[in-house]
Amino acid sequence: MRKFALLPAALLLFGLSGCGYHALGAATHLPPDVHTLAVPVFATRTETYHTEVAMTDAVIRELTARTNFRVTPDESADADAVLHGTVLQENVMPLTYNTTTQQSSSFLITVVAAVKLTGRGGKVLYENNRYVFRQQFQSTTDLSVFFQESPAAIQRLSRDFARAVVSDILAGF
Repeated sequence: MRKFALLPAALLLFGLSGCGYHALGAATHLPPDVHTLAVPVFATRTETYHTEVAMTDAVIRELTARTNFRVTPDESADADAVLHGTVLQENVMPLTYNTTTQQSSSFLITVVAAVKLTGRGGKVLYENNRYVFRQQFQSTTDLSVFFQESPAAIQRLSRDFARAVVSDILAGF
């Protein structure tokens, strides 16, 4: 019985010892002189329209929300670090097929991207050359109420991508 009485206290101490708590914007692996981050519009190697803009905007919003850094979309000499991104691939594949209409009824968008955060002098602070994100969307066969769902899927994918990139940068992976 005495073992069970000590169990909650031991669990509490264990949980507090490695909780990984850190203050907002405290990216301890980044140099302390980094206060301004530039995030210019991502480059693209695809033929798709505006995916790179949606992804850049999502990263800027996420950095602004989760850090104390001054984030700017302009790559200027005033920036302490610059986050460059490139959309490497974007594919849309059918997922389901409607045998009645003989058309695909849902699709999967897959985006592959690379990011590199460099400090002053060109020192690489963070780099990941292979982010892969997927998002599903539905298609409609009723043309009277047709709504293109793929832009909304790109927005959702961009938010997921931004959360991952910012978490990775702040965690130092």
